[in-house]
Amino acid sequence: MARDKYHYVVREALEKDGWRVKSDPFITRFGDKRIEIDLEAERILVAEKDEERILVEIKSFLTPSAFYEFHGALGQYNNYRRILRMTGENAPLYLAMPEDVFDVLLNDEFGQLTIKEEHMKIILFQPIEKNISRWIK
Repeated sequence: MARDKYHYVVREALEKDGWRVKSDPFITRFGDKRIEIDLEAERILVAEKDEERILVEIKSFLTPSAFYEFHGALGQYNNYRRILRMTGENAPLYLAMPEDVFDVLLNDEFGQLTIKEEHMKIILFQPIEKNISRWIK
């Protein structure tokens, strides 16, 4: 599996944010399809004495057309969610992307509508600082 340019940046940012990476990658199957989602992470919720688990697909958006690349990322994200639902996996899937890409690509009427209609969960990160800047749930 080829890793996105920011794979280890997102992994480090999640760990700084209190998450423990459990699988890198998270692998599941549906029929004869083998699916590899970039990361599975968990953290302990002290107040609830429970743990929270997430799956994260990382996209770097390095091509000249981030909008075109978003089409592919959205298709992959939706296909993965569909497979996770059909296999009974209940951990939410997040799409991780650089904050500056989000600001250009999805921080407008079209982007907000897409996020709402697709029920997207997004992690925004800052590549240089290796930090999570925002969670969109």
